[in-house]
Amino acid sequence: MNGHGIAAIYRFEMARALRTLWQSLITPVITTALYFVVFGAALGSKVAAIDGVSFGAFIVPGLTLLSVFMQSIFNASFGIYFPKFTGTIYEMLSAPISAFELVVAYVGAAATKSVVLALVTLATATLFVPVHLAHPLLMLAFLVAICVGFCLFGFAIGIWSKNFEQLQIIPMLVITPLTFLGGAFYSVNSIPEPWRTVTKFNPVVHLVSGFRWTFTGQADVPVWSSMAMMAGLILVCLAIIGWMFRTGYRLKQ
Repeated sequence: MNGHGIAAIYRFEMARALRTLWQSLITPVITTALYFVVFGAALGSKVAAIDGVSFGAFIVPGLTLLSVFMQSIFNASFGIYFPKFTGTIYEMLSAPISAFELVVAYVGAAATKSVVLALVTLATATLFVPVHLAHPLLMLAFLVAICVGFCLFGFAIGIWSKNFEQLQIIPMLVITPLTFLGGAFYSVNSIPEPWRTVTKFNPVVHLVSGFRWTFTGQADVPVWSSMAMMAGLILVCLAIIGWMFRTGYRLKQ
């Protein structure tokens, strides 16, 4: 294991995040805070409690993941795409560092930034709504797993993308709609059939439900299915990234 190479890339990516602190941390937190103000503080008192949980507290996990999904994909995809754009990717591919170590460094840095963003977002939420953690350690475990999964997904998008526009296609046209339809602002169990069953085919539903369970102790889908979905996301992304490095797909062209 080339620890020096992993540490060098990790430090570089973290330093880039500090240089763009406004874009990578402050702006997402402000945007999420506005959601809390509008949905939590303003509308929360007018919306009935959901499964005994106030509406403001109910939407905290969903809003946190909404920000985490987007930032995880953006940070990881830009991290690997920029070397492709500048041509320095060839130097990394010829350096004495394996593909696995490259993934560990880039995804590790992106996941670190996403976890910090989520924790800052949760701290911000406490200023507007009461936040209770039923399973704090499992919340951290869920959070880290989700961040790693979506950072791997973003890493694959960064390799796949040919230009900056393609970096935005999947996050904006796929992930954002799936998140809003994934129970971030409502309970899936409140949807009438057959749409309730159809909605549960949305993978984001399982991630949001599992993460919300660590807060409220209640879930729209079984917790084991949320864990299986997270594990499946990580394994599928690892398989795709491994294939990309083995074949040189859009890396050596």
